[in-house]
Amino acid sequence: MLMQRPGTIAAMTGATATELLAALEAMPLTEMLAASEALTLSEFGALVTYSRKVFIPLTQLCRDVCHYCTFATTPRHIKPYLTRDEVLAIARAGEAMGCREALFTLGDHPEARYNAARDALSDMGFASTLGYLRQCAADVLAETSLLPHLNPGLMDAQDYAALRPVSASMGLMLESTSVRLTEPGGPHHGSPDKAPALRLAAIEEAGRAAVPFTTGLLIGIGETRMERIEALVAIRDLHARYGHIQEVIIQNFRAKPDTRMAHHSEPSLEEHLWTIAAARLILGARMTIQAPPNLHEPESFVQLLRAGVNDWGGVSPVTPDHVNPEAPWPQLELLETLTARAGRVLQQRLAIGPHFAQQPDTWLDPTLRRRVREVVDARGLPVVDGWRPGIAQTMPFDLPIGDTALSAQIETIIARAAKGERLPEADIVTLFSAEGGDIARIAKAADLLRHETRGNVATYVINRNINYTNICLYKCGFCGFSKGSTRSERGPAYRLPLAEVAERAVDAVQRGATEVCLQGGIHPEFDGDYYLSVVRAVKDAAPDLHVHAFSPLEVTHGAQTLGLSLPDYLTRLRDAGLASLPGTAAEILDDEVRAVICPDKLMTAQWLEVMRAAHGVGLRSTATIMFGHVDRYDHWARHLLAIRDLQAETGGFTEFVPLPFVHMGAPIARKGLSRSGPSAREVLLMHAIARLVLHPLITNIQASWVKLGPDGVTRLLGAGVNDMGGTLMDESITRSAGGQHGQICDPNAMAAMARAANRTAQRRSTLYVNQGLVELA
Repeated sequence: MLMQRPGTIAAMTGATATELLAALEAMPLTEMLAASEALTLSEFGALVTYSRKVFIPLTQLCRDVCHYCTFATTPRHIKPYLTRDEVLAIARAGEAMGCREALFTLGDHPEARYNAARDALSDMGFASTLGYLRQCAADVLAETSLLPHLNPGLMDAQDYAALRPVSASMGLMLESTSVRLTEPGGPHHGSPDKAPALRLAAIEEAGRAAVPFTTGLLIGIGETRMERIEALVAIRDLHARYGHIQEVIIQNFRAKPDTRMAHHSEPSLEEHLWTIAAARLILGARMTIQAPPNLHEPESFVQLLRAGVNDWGGVSPVTPDHVNPEAPWPQLELLETLTARAGRVLQQRLAIGPHFAQQPDTWLDPTLRRRVREVVDARGLPVVDGWRPGIAQTMPFDLPIGDTALSAQIETIIARAAKGERLPEADIVTLFSAEGGDIARIAKAADLLRHETRGNVATYVINRNINYTNICLYKCGFCGFSKGSTRSERGPAYRLPLAEVAERAVDAVQRGATEVCLQGGIHPEFDGDYYLSVVRAVKDAAPDLHVHAFSPLEVTHGAQTLGLSLPDYLTRLRDAGLASLPGTAAEILDDEVRAVICPDKLMTAQWLEVMRAAHGVGLRSTATIMFGHVDRYDHWARHLLAIRDLQAETGGFTEFVPLPFVHMGAPIARKGLSRSGPSAREVLLMHAIARLVLHPLITNIQASWVKLGPDGVTRLLGAGVNDMGGTLMDESITRSAGGQHGQICDPNAMAAMARAANRTAQRRSTLYVNQGLVELA
């Protein structure tokens, strides 16, 4: 039976079709729709996806004779196959219009029925339609940026193995599990490929092959409600075994002229809504439910969404719906507008669904994993604006206004954060998942807190970076700075003499610096005494300079080499002149992520323990997060909470600094094993949400001009940021990863960034003692 809870219905995995139908039909439709919508919102929030695609009808010949179909035809009316040049022409036209998917539609095994198909394949050098399909999909992959999605009909394990390397996903509509519909007089009579057992077997083989798979129901062709529920239960059970169903389409039958079912009655909108809601309640919150938007009048779109739809499927600006040519696609502007009326926000997806795109090692052939990783954000959705951290281009920020279906929930979370409450992980993930006007709502709330706690100034420190060596024992996948030995892999390796470190410190003072930031690789010859000698060299040469030095990894290395506890070693560093620690080497404070990007580095508990010990001996530190590589929103939430909890314990963090991953020179990205950094949306949300989550314990949120450029910092000064970081003078770590924003941001540039945000620049010390307002040229 069904278990009920407020606003939703959760399906028991073992419920039978009979039990499910009885429970559903006992519910009023309004209650059923409300429960379905609540379940949808709980997983997808305000997000509704679609795929911007081209349809490539490779062949319209088919051995089946479905009595409602106008796609299939005969060799008398059409040539057997598109040529490879025609396929590529369609794909290139789609690419030019911003499409990301090439949907190959074709009939089932036409060579089994038509001599013309066999002859055409033979002339082209192929033994089967599937063999030709594989070549065409490979051509599209090689010649364009589109990802193929294949709908070839029934296939076996060998077929999936052959086609998986050239496609991001595949599909086969189950349509119905009713054998009755295949009998004489039924819509599937004379169509051997529509036998339910064969279709279920093909969908199961896709699961065994780990193919992201699209399937669904065609309703209104003569089936009963019980038969629909039986089909949904079959899909549910297959997905429970293999986890491969990326979306379920609930498609309504449309009567077409010149078919045997031309006068068959079409299902009502109410019946379609009932079936969508049934699918959501049976398949659960996480399943993507799709309804083709071109098969209903636009006035019904809001109802479809509220019934449980969270995806509109493929919408093409180039090609018609070859399966339903009488039903043109709605224009994307109209689709976006109508989606917004339901409190939802329309976003593009890839041919592979976002949950699957987050796990490319599981769901994609090795040949495709890099293609997907490079274009998606942490949600598995494509980044469509072309911006990435470190690239010298304007950071896009077009924040829409208005409410969404989640706005009230977002407002409640914001209100709790503004009171200083510790938010649970799930609420922070909800904030990171915000869409539409809710993003602006979060940014505004963060900026209000910034104004209340830090006023209307934008602070910065005049400092200099000294990276005393780039030789490192560790192999962090994100680092383009370190070298494994004195033999260079990516530029010259070096180790600065202590005298040169001292000279650079003196030069920094002469150029107005109040801080020197010292960090380097873990050189195989370094021990704890070396780090002490670096501090002494700086303090002997420039006694008044604030020494901000050594990541937790360097501190741990130094303590271990001398056989000292962390507090004892940190005390020695403090007594030698160390004044504060940079909170680097944090990356993501979640061991699941660290095991991928820095498996030989400190784990989460060790990083936190170094900071706890440092704060315990009176040393303050910054805190950072390096995000946008292999991480997810739940990882970000855990990181923020770990920082907040330690700050509640020690009070030792001076600021929080989000560091967007710069991918261009990072080894993990060059190998195709990471994303290409966070999107502009994610960067904005990270800074704003950090302000909310850490309030009131950490009041300084910094934006990195090194990662974002002056324009990015200016924009983030309106989203909760109050600090612009340091002038740096010799920035090299981000530049080594491919960053293009330069080595120094002088006080004039700092003042300009602040003015552009209607703020006043103010010099500060490392520990946020203000040193005067500045109005420079």
